[in-house]
Amino acid sequence: MDEKRLLMTFKNTLGNSFTITVDDPREDLEEQEIIDAMNLIKDKNIFQPKGYDIAACISAKVVDSTTTEYDLEV
Repeated sequence: MDEKRLLMTFKNTLGNSFTITVDDPREDLEEQEIIDAMNLIKDKNIFQPKGYDIAACISAKVVDSTTTEYDLEV
């Protein structure tokens, strides 16, 4: 089973990093769309992790992972 996740990393006003994860991002997602979304999240204070405002957008990446499950009888 393949899984893709968009990880957007921000820094809050204390200088601590945190990541917002979006499962199954669109295949045709463009870099500018991610930048715009991250800036919107920051500018509108949509999230306040642990009560602190977002101070900066740090990075974004799409992680593609494969999970192999085994049906084991124990």
